[in-house]
Amino acid sequence: MTFNKGGQFEGGRVRKGGGRRGAVAVGGGGGVAIVIALVYMLVTGNSPADILGGTTSGGQGTGETGYIGECTAEEANTDPECRLNAAVQSLDAYWETTLPEQGGVEYQMPEVVSFTGAVDTGCGSATSATGPFYCPADTTVYEDLAFYDQLSSQFGAEGGPLAEMYVTAHEFGHHIENQLGLFERADRSGTGPESDSVRIELMADCLAGMWAGTAATTNDPDTGVPFLEPISRAQLEQALSAAAAVGDDNIQRRSGGDVNPEAFSHGSSEQRVTWFSIGYDGGTIQDCNALDASSL
Repeated sequence: MTFNKGGQFEGGRVRKGGGRRGAVAVGGGGGVAIVIALVYMLVTGNSPADILGGTTSGGQGTGETGYIGECTAEEANTDPECRLNAAVQSLDAYWETTLPEQGGVEYQMPEVVSFTGAVDTGCGSATSATGPFYCPADTTVYEDLAFYDQLSSQFGAEGGPLAEMYVTAHEFGHHIENQLGLFERADRSGTGPESDSVRIELMADCLAGMWAGTAATTNDPDTGVPFLEPISRAQLEQALSAAAAVGDDNIQRRSGGDVNPEAFSHGSSEQRVTWFSIGYDGGTIQDCNALDASSL
């Protein structure tokens, strides 16, 4: 997915949040426990301590604080930090129009934090092992950009710019769900193939697909030029590969266990690809409402 030449993205939208106190020490379970924590945190916004019994330590994260600065489209096409900044502004522009039109709610921009090492959030403390997540308590998206290498190496995704932006768009999808009041309606404590937990995740995938399907026609309000060039088939495959990689069945296999649908909290690889595609192929917020869908 390529940002149009000549584009310019202002700074000050994405905060750098490394070096904060109170990281969760993930104890027990070794690599499998870290995988479970990462996937759990990837899209729920809950602390890994909730499922791992982690304890708070005094460890410090690393990295600069401040904000990601202004950057060009050319930089967004090569630099992950600038790409995050640009993708966030594209998502803002899309949902600022779409949410009032289809959801009857005025869009409120979530905070976005790029952290390294450790970060404190309204949902608890997290380490870099948790990857990207949305915290409804402080309406903030948190991303450790090092996760994208792990998405390929540990979960088997193809990788690439659109795969990275899919993850950000998914987290924004949770913010949209939160604004629509669906987080309060859903029982996100349960698991299983038809659980509310799975439905909330699949809806966020679908909302991410909605953005991706229109990203090449969503104009930068400052320039009137579309943020992105049309998505190629190869780029679309990057996003579909990322969606499949974080399916519960794929995670369970890569963790060395059997596939157990009753433990699903995010949906199978096939479901995640299907619901992303519903949004990408012209779906609306109503089409994406997996919480009220008769079947998944």
